[in-house]
Amino acid sequence: MDLVLIRHAHPAVDDGVCYGRLDLPLMEPMSPAADAIVRAASAAASANGVPAPARIVCSPAQRAHVTAQRIVQACAAQAGREGLALDADARLHELDFGAWEGQRWDAVPRAGLDQWAADLMDARPHGGESARTAYARVAEWADSLQAPAAAAERCLWVVGHAGPMRMLAAHWLGLPLSVTLEWQLGWGASCGIRLDRGAGRPGRLLWWNRTAG
Repeated sequence: MDLVLIRHAHPAVDDGVCYGRLDLPLMEPMSPAADAIVRAASAAASANGVPAPARIVCSPAQRAHVTAQRIVQACAAQAGREGLALDADARLHELDFGAWEGQRWDAVPRAGLDQWAADLMDARPHGGESARTAYARVAEWADSLQAPAAAAERCLWVVGHAGPMRMLAAHWLGLPLSVTLEWQLGWGASCGIRLDRGAGRPGRLLWWNRTAG
């Protein structure tokens, strides 16, 4: 099975603001545009022998869900793929930053940031969700793809957030989350991962951060 992970387009929020579970709309006009996202992801997929998506899965957050809806429309316009199914799954939500949501990062108390940095997986000075808890729910979704019905699908496109995308990469590639958290991801960027079921090894990274620019 091949997975094409796509980060949502730019949300309507100022740079430097902390947001995870905060439900933000997209910037309008959408940036990058859905047709550009589809062209870039499709080109990377074609170059790596990845088939067209059987369906699209997304986070329920409106910035991801609306991006996914417009990708469905762009797929129909570009490739005649009418009726491409779109499903939302709450396990793909971004991490909940609790009391930090909506604050500027430079206004967050330094002591809290230091505590978080010292214990990446388990600290939750904001009172929200720990990275370990978020990773567990994202990994639960990833492991659900082993079910016979899901495993029969050759390719899924997954529209979501930078945090869960890096968690999925860590889970499927057998890497520490501290490593994949350093990987850059642009707005609307795509990544390709191939799951070699029964091959005795983790998934294989096909590409990372293919942007629509």
